[in-house]
Amino acid sequence: MMEEITTVLFDLDGTLINVDMHQFVPAYLKYLADSIDPQMAVAPFVQQMIDRTIERLNSDDGSQTNEQFYLQAAESDLGITPHQFRQGLEYFFVHHMTKLQPLIQPLSLAQGLIDRCRNKGLELVLATNPVFPRPLVEARLEWGGMNPEDFDLVTSFENSRYCKPNRHYFDDILAVLGRRPEQCLMVGNDTEHDLSASRLGMTTFLVDTWLIDRSDEFTADFRGSHLDLFRFLGQLSDGEACEN
Repeated sequence: MMEEITTVLFDLDGTLINVDMHQFVPAYLKYLADSIDPQMAVAPFVQQMIDRTIERLNSDDGSQTNEQFYLQAAESDLGITPHQFRQGLEYFFVHHMTKLQPLIQPLSLAQGLIDRCRNKGLELVLATNPVFPRPLVEARLEWGGMNPEDFDLVTSFENSRYCKPNRHYFDDILAVLGRRPEQCLMVGNDTEHDLSASRLGMTTFLVDTWLIDRSDEFTADFRGSHLDLFRFLGQLSDGEACEN
């Protein structure tokens, strides 16, 4: 089976960078609230957006992108128009986004993992849960010492209709790339969100350095540290990303 791998999907948070999302998400939302309206009550905005994110993680509705979902939720719940929300995001990107960088701890081996895949001609997907805008996804990569251009596909709230662990999130990635599940390796640290890719027939590698153990529903095909992963990637065949 391993000879067929052409595509490696990497989770981001807890896999390629070390970050406490229980700190990062509220901090992001507080800065976003201030960017949208400095007079806004921050706590209700933060809580509502977190509640809506949890709802989206469990949603099977693919009728709109995740960005459209957030725009609609902000307007219906808080009276923030899509124009106001987008303007707030643009202000956040320019004036506040870099303030989140101290919350990101780079992984020294991260770029080595990416380079190992690239040197083998493997297709790369950043399969991070698409609840953030693309600039914030790319910023986290760069703060972790990586180059967003190394990835053939990056999921973000602009281009995604589902979230992990929904199988349709992975279905959409396969459709964009024109790949079969058996050609893909999903790498992540979450026993539910990342290992759920196995439902489609993807091979999975659970990186247990910063393990998030949400569920025992799925069993990883492979498991180990980042160094174990680096060695494992070295065993994959070369150049298969060029084949369909």
